[in-house]
Amino acid sequence: MTSASIHEILPPELIEHILLICDPLEVAALGQTSRFFRTLVYQTTDQHLWRSLYLGQPFDDPRSCVSFLGELRPTVDWKPELQRVIRARSVIENIPICRPDERCTVLETLLNMACNVPSSPHAIGGDLSQNLLWVATVLRGGAFLHHDEWTLSAEEQQLRARLHTYFGLTPIETQISSGLRTKSRAYVYDLRHYSWLNHFGPFHMDGSGRVNWIHMRALHHVVSMHIVDLGDNEEFIFPVFPMSLPFCQPIIPEGMDLDQEQDWAGVAGYWSCTYCFIPHDLLMEYNDPSDGLDSSIFDDPEFDEVFRALPDIQFHVTSTEYDPAHPTRPKINFAGELNERYTMRGYVNLTPDDQIRWHFTSGENDRMVWSSEGVQVGGVRSPFGVLGTWTTVLHDELDPVGPFWLRRCHSEN
Repeated sequence: MTSASIHEILPPELIEHILLICDPLEVAALGQTSRFFRTLVYQTTDQHLWRSLYLGQPFDDPRSCVSFLGELRPTVDWKPELQRVIRARSVIENIPICRPDERCTVLETLLNMACNVPSSPHAIGGDLSQNLLWVATVLRGGAFLHHDEWTLSAEEQQLRARLHTYFGLTPIETQISSGLRTKSRAYVYDLRHYSWLNHFGPFHMDGSGRVNWIHMRALHHVVSMHIVDLGDNEEFIFPVFPMSLPFCQPIIPEGMDLDQEQDWAGVAGYWSCTYCFIPHDLLMEYNDPSDGLDSSIFDDPEFDEVFRALPDIQFHVTSTEYDPAHPTRPKINFAGELNERYTMRGYVNLTPDDQIRWHFTSGENDRMVWSSEGVQVGGVRSPFGVLGTWTTVLHDELDPVGPFWLRRCHSEN
């Protein structure tokens, strides 16, 4: 039976129903078989078929999604959007088919899926984004995130590092023999990665204020290895923990319009803060230029990286300031106190690349000693929290430095 006779026998609505239970790749293949099916699949006057195909996938309805800053999505162009997502899926399943000129598009597509999701009214018990589950599923095992047969451009490196930071730990990152944990520590504790040009934080060294996701990924690896308890499960595929994709979903209470909300970042409330450091003599030994930054000190069985947690601290908003570059997202000034002695003061604002930056200083009895720079990972108010670096307010050449993780305490909503 020819395709022509098929469409003469079956009514169009039945043919379309059959197509909608097929994988989009199968529909695309059918569209290449005849003029009739090419017209049906690719030359329709509306996007009904492609919209139905998209909504039949395990994705969020993009019409209900917001950006990672909580902004509603514009209109959806269903056909090219679905085509990009399915192509990204095909590349991850068979990496060698990826053309060099499409690597950025594939990475941007995966990030777009992770960054445009429905908001949840609650951090606990809310509806989990299907997009986040899908991205976590296709990236499971981490082969795509660690693929080393490409020579990545600077843009591609940043995109993949951001995707990796959102994703979380991969199996190979937990293996001592891989040397990846040593590599991440070597980056985080390299004092050359901190200067006035990047605010002594995870930003680019060009003074632009843009987030350096390679730095962020290294910070994530260092901190998360203290967070995740794999127990005897050394052959995991994807560990779900508070620094992984399912926790990147934006949390926006019902009825809240972030465009009208002064505390759009959700600063007010209780927060937990954990941080890492290495003994100062080891930090100096590692950064001794005469030794060429020998990272073998991190492989020493006696090496000890300290991981500590502060008691929960309550932040309150002290004021806001209009930001002409981001009229609906003002700068938020905040303060917090712990045990009536330890104080934190700082602000939250958007970077030039529209990331959520946290800056704060802290110390005892209003004597500020420590300075911290961080970036909210995932959507606005997401349970993932803020990841960044701390050092002293003096910013002297040999000051200590280390990573921190700041996370909202969601005991209720």
